[in-house]
Amino acid sequence: MHFKRSNDNHSTVLHEGQVPYLTFRKLDQAGVRHGFSTRMGGVSKGMFSSMNLSYARGDDEASVDENFRRIGQAIGFDEKKLVFSNQIHDTKIKTVGKEDCGKVMTGMDGLVTDVPGIPLYTGYADCVPLFFFDPVKKVAALAHSGWKGTVGRIGEKMVMHMKDGYECRPEDIVAAVGPSICRDCYEVSEDVAEQFIKEFSAHPEEEFLDRKENDKYQLDLWKANEIILTEAGILKENLDITDLCTCCNSDALFSHRATKGKRGNLGAFIVL
Repeated sequence: MHFKRSNDNHSTVLHEGQVPYLTFRKLDQAGVRHGFSTRMGGVSKGMFSSMNLSYARGDDEASVDENFRRIGQAIGFDEKKLVFSNQIHDTKIKTVGKEDCGKVMTGMDGLVTDVPGIPLYTGYADCVPLFFFDPVKKVAALAHSGWKGTVGRIGEKMVMHMKDGYECRPEDIVAAVGPSICRDCYEVSEDVAEQFIKEFSAHPEEEFLDRKENDKYQLDLWKANEIILTEAGILKENLDITDLCTCCNSDALFSHRATKGKRGNLGAFIVL
């Protein structure tokens, strides 16, 4: 499998095999089991081909079941114990335990646990997956950060949630900004851009935004999330920023924008 990489930071690692998946160097080094799926290695057909990890897009349920079984086997978790988020582009976070295994956490864009053996799942097709692991307190978390979650600073809210709920120190947390749409591919309208200009007023606009002539802007969700996470206290040496754009690599990764909505979902997973 060949990826077009947006930079040369080599943060995102491809694990080849019958079911390919991606991990992040710093999270690998920290010793947490995690992964991000590709389009490959599943059984779904047509626009869902082949590793679709969503029950909500019209795919055959048995195919999705088999896809979850396969990705679980590849990454190393029990798919029957998965706790699912059903992202609504908000910033609500749910602490989960054994009683939540196999359930969907309604209205939640973030999941966090300190219980070993509980795999967390969030789904994607251009939005930003955020991974968190505290190797000291043994806490793992995922957050779904589209433009609304990013301007709402869900990454910072997760760091605060881990701090308040588990006494995590931000400087101990290892985090990753996962494969999602890049600045060059992500055109937004003026009303979206203005929210970012207001929220990130302490930073030069050109750091995360390019103005175009048609009242359109190119928005850098990777940079915005990097700003949020470092301002929340995560150290740059503990943070991986992806080098893979879903839209640039829509043959290997699902992209809502590239396929005009005719697509399945990628999955982010983490388990203690």
